[in-house]
Formats: sequence, structure tokens, C-alpha cells
Amino acid sequence: MQAIILAAGMGKRLGELTKNNTKCMVEVNGVKLIDRVICQLAKLHLNRLVMVVGYEGQKLKDYIGHRYDDILKIEFIDNPVYDKTNNIYSLALAKDKLCEDDTLLLESDLIFEDRLLDFLVDNTYPNLALVAKYESWMDGTVVKINEFNEIVNFVPKEAFNWEEADQVYKTVNIYKFSKEFSRDVYVPFLDAFTRVMGNNQYYEQVLRVITHLHQSNLRALPIKPGMKWYEIDDVQDLDIASTIFSEGITKYHEYHKRYGGFWRFPQLLDFCNLVNPYFPPRRMLDEMRANFETLLREYPSGMYINSLLAGKYFGIKQDYTVVGNGAAELIKIVMEEHAGDKVGVMFPIFDEYPNRLKLEQIVPFISQKDDFSYTVDELMDFFEYKNISMLLLINPDNPSGQYIQKADVLRLADWCEDKKIKLIVDESFVDFTDGYEDSSLLHNEILERYQNLMVMKSISKSYGVPGLRLGILASSDNALIARIKKEVSIWNINSFGEFYMQIFGKYENDYRRACQLFREERAKFYDELLTVPYLRVIPSQANYFLCEVIDKYTSAELTQKLIEQDCIISNCSLKRNMGGNSKQLIRLAVRDRKDNAKLVEILKSLYTA
Repeated sequence: MQAIILAAGMGKRLGELTKNNTKCMVEVNGVKLIDRVICQLAKLHLNRLVMVVGYEGQKLKDYIGHRYDDILKIEFIDNPVYDKTNNIYSLALAKDKLCEDDTLLLESDLIFEDRLLDFLVDNTYPNLALVAKYESWMDGTVVKINEFNEIVNFVPKEAFNWEEADQVYKTVNIYKFSKEFSRDVYVPFLDAFTRVMGNNQYYEQVLRVITHLHQSNLRALPIKPGMKWYEIDDVQDLDIASTIFSEGITKYHEYHKRYGGFWRFPQLLDFCNLVNPYFPPRRMLDEMRANFETLLREYPSGMYINSLLAGKYFGIKQDYTVVGNGAAELIKIVMEEHAGDKVGVMFPIFDEYPNRLKLEQIVPFISQKDDFSYTVDELMDFFEYKNISMLLLINPDNPSGQYIQKADVLRLADWCEDKKIKLIVDESFVDFTDGYEDSSLLHNEILERYQNLMVMKSISKSYGVPGLRLGILASSDNALIARIKKEVSIWNINSFGEFYMQIFGKYENDYRRACQLFREERAKFYDELLTVPYLRVIPSQANYFLCEVIDKYTSAELTQKLIEQDCIISNCSLKRNMGGNSKQLIRLAVRDRKDNAKLVEILKSLYTA
């Protein structure tokens, strides 16, 4: 068996990275693509590797030189018109070689794990196309296959129909051809196709013709779930590939630096994302989907209407609300409003708040309890003589999940009013609490009673729509609300967010059921986590559990072990005032039954590993 790599293309979409070098010389995590694939192919003990080169081909030849002479015989074929032809011509230049031996055909912009080649070679069927179940991030040729894995059609990307996305497979661009198939079927069709259609085509188009006109004997070989591969066409692809194929602690950091956007990694179980797994319901998603084109093409209404919708959403006056592009936008503005003030901050805390303050502004209250809890009385005693202008309270707290009852929060509001201290209560997670329908401070009478009170709420969390980026700030301090409205742009939220708020009222009963389902699942997940021998699980009223790793691993080691199993969690030992090296802390989001059970299974397996 031999391998043929098509490496003549210019790789223009990679910009500066391929300005003076061919695409396969690009590095992923410090290793050139060509070095990686040559080493992978050498393990197969092939008779030879044939590389079709073009753009900066001499540089590639010089680089390879004799460095692999002891493990793999390498031959080169030059494509002198690489800039005027496509990969069908590169393959045509190698057609004689193709007919001489069974062949692995690859493109040079691929990165994949070793077992993909073993999986292909070990299959006894002689003519195979590696394919992967289609996912939204994929681009290029797809195939339709029957129940026998026979390819019934090659579909070029310009003919792709999104309505058929769940019925097709993406070509991995790795093929296995027997020399008989190449000699008797593929090459004759290749010659005929290029005579008629020219050389500025793709070699897959020949396979498409064969599937329609001839008994091709070409079958698809779907890769198994978890098998990693990626095609690198541009700098974003390169970044994603670098993340997927990173290792150890680097892998954890590569994922975490994204702050989300994990839809490009469908295999990843995200236990960092703090959202309700049971809302929105399918009917609501369908309604938004049905209005997609209109929402995409139309401007949103602006702050006046959005404040009206937010007021309706939470049952409070429009004049008391300002809508943000996520709560983060509003946090930034409010903190900047108090840039010269001393601010009381309870640690641990959601970092977005202290990150928007100067260090000298922060007056820290650091809980010394094992569960990081504190009482209102402890807060009032601590801040009695601290001369603060504002006090921050996350309730339930992030990351501890500790919750202060509503009556006690109102006592704190009374104390703050007497002291002329502004109080921010972030209740983004309050709907996860037991008895949540009476837990919120978002009521006109409460806001009117405490003009010093600001209530922050992210709509992402309990409502399960983080992609819409919605948050509100509510206060009866009309002057404050007016100032903040001037600080945000007139179209600070998009039409999808606006439409979501508009239709939410129809789904309020669904939301109540979702919150009940969530609380039931949280209780089950808590009980299961208690069975993991090396975790101390802190009870929570939010949609996550703070856990101390008390045996076997440090928190960093455990997060690394889990990312290797495609599970991402938060290492809270990295957070400020969380015990430093004395406590090994992690935070686990509550997902649905299937995902939670999977995580517990992995955690237990790591105990005996």
C-alpha cells in the first residue's frame, strides 16, 4: 500500500501564514502538518508516499529532504499550473502512481488522530471513503449513504440542503482505493471528466459521476464518535484545530480562553455553562425559528420598546428597567458609575464585578466557613464602620450556591438605606431556589420602597438563552436608570433577543415546569455526587455545585483529567479569595439527567484509574 498527498494548493485563506509557504507547513501546537502526517503514515509501513506539490513546492521538498529516509520512501510530483487548476489536476498528474498500488488518498490540510488511519486500513473492504456525521461547523462535500454504507450520492457544497443535514455525512477527505478500482474505474472516469470539464474541478466530482453511472464499489466508512479530525482552511480553523489537538493543561486553557462558543466542539460536555437545561421548550424554539428570516433582516426596536418588554417580562414598571447586552454590559456601566467609591465585595464572587473595580476600591469580606456562606448580620457587623458607598450581593452566590432568604436581604436593604449605601443584588440564579416564585426582589413595591436598591438579573441563566445576551437592571432611582440608558447604544440588543422577550409570556407555564424539573434533577445530581469518594459537595440553591477535591487529585489535575474525557469544568481554586492552595475547589454545572449521569460515571472511573 502507498499514500498520495495532494499538497499543491496556495492556501490563500490562511493569509500571512501561507504568504511564503505551502499550507502543510503550517504548525498546529508547534508541529507542522506535514511532519505529523508523515509520522502517522510511517507507522503503517507503506511502500511509499507520493506528494503532489505546487505552490512553494521547492521549499517543501527542501524541508523534507532526507529527514524521513529511514522510515518512509517519499516521491514528489510537480504541478506547475497549481494557480490555474484545482485538485483534480493534481490527482490526474499522479494517476499512473494511483494505478500501481492500493492507495490512501489524503489532502494536506488535514489533522487527525492516529487511530483514524488504523480504522481505515484495518477495514477489509478495499474501497472506502472516511466520513463523519454532519455537524453544523462543517463545510464542503457531503455524501448520502444507504443502509449498507454504500455511497448513493456526492453532494457538492453549493448543492447542500440544510433540511437534509441530519441525513448526510461529511467527507473527511481520506480515501482508500484498491489499485483495481483506480485502474478500472476511477482513472478512466477521471480522464473522461477532465477532457469534458477541464482541470479546474475537484476530484470528488468524478466520484459523484461514478456513483450515478457505474457500480462503483465505493463505500462510506463512518468514523466512530470521539474520533478527532479537522480540516484547516483559514485562521479560525487553525485555532479550533489547535484547541482540539492540544494536550494536558494546555488543552484546558485553550478551551477556557473562549468563554463559550463551544458549538464548534459538539463532543464537549460543558459543565461550566450555567443555564437551565429544560428551557426554552421546543414550541418556543420553533416559533423563533419560524420568524428567523424576518428577525435577521429587521432592526430591533431600541431601548424604549426593550424596556417596555422587560418590564412586562418581570412585571415591573418600564421606567424602572434598563436592558443590557447580557448582564455584563450593565455591570460594566454601573461599576464605572462608581469609579471613585469604596465598594463592599463578598468573596467568593462572580469575577465580572471586582474586575470592573480598581483594587483600592474594593473592601473585601471573605467568608471563613467551609461552605463559604455568610449571614446578613455578619455582613452588617463587618461593614458597619468601613465607610463604603456601595455593597454587592450575589444571591444565590456564584460560585458557592449559598442563598440568603428574601426577608434577610430586605433587612440588609433597610440597613443600607439607613447608612446611605447603595445595594446591588444580583439575582441571576434566584429562579433555581426552592420556592423561587416568592424569592425575587423584582417587584414595584420593593423597588419603590428602597431607592438605594439595584437589582441585576441575567436572562441567560435560568431561562437557558445565553446566546441572546440579555440582562436587566431594575431600580426606582429614575435618574440612575436614565443615565445608564444614555450609556448603552440604542440597539444594544438584537432582534432575536427582543422577539424572545415579546413572546415569553406565552411560555410562562413551561418555564415554571422547567424550573421544577431542574430542582428535581439538582437533587438527584447532588445525591450522585456524594458517592464520588474524593469530592466534598457543598449544597446549593443555584444551578451548580461547588465541590472540594479532598483526595486523589488537585483541582487542576482533575480539570485536566476531565478535559481529556471531553468534559470541561471550572477550576475555582484559581479564583480570588477561594483558599488558594489550601483548598482544591471545582464548580460543576447541573445539566440534564443523561449528561449528569455521564459526568458522575467519569468522576468515579477516575478514582480507580
